[in-house]
Amino acid sequence: MHVTMLKAKLHQARVTHSELMYEGSCAIDSDLLDLAGIREYEQIHIYNVNNGERFITYAIRAESGSGVISVNGAAARLASPGDMVIICAYVSLPQEALESFQPNLIYLDDQNRVTRTGHSIPVQAA
Repeated sequence: MHVTMLKAKLHQARVTHSELMYEGSCAIDSDLLDLAGIREYEQIHIYNVNNGERFITYAIRAESGSGVISVNGAAARLASPGDMVIICAYVSLPQEALESFQPNLIYLDDQNRVTRTGHSIPVQAA
């Protein structure tokens, strides 16, 4: 049996561009992709904190160090520049791998600069 797990998360990223007529679905600063371990053309899920939209697309590389998060093509109708989004990638793992697995969690400021990284989310208090 396999379990789908969170592989990587870019938390509270800010959309910098929304390009309806651009080929490719979500351009992400190459440094952020590498840090998170998200590959170009890998499926990603985007959760828009501003409007509640949730959608699936794929990642493409944006210029290294640019801070770009560009939602492109049809997905551009679901996010606007300035919107806060959470970008996640998932992986399917066999039961045996679950014990040692840790996701890559990347926390960003409002300029898409890394503020911290981690591998676990604190337990939510009641």
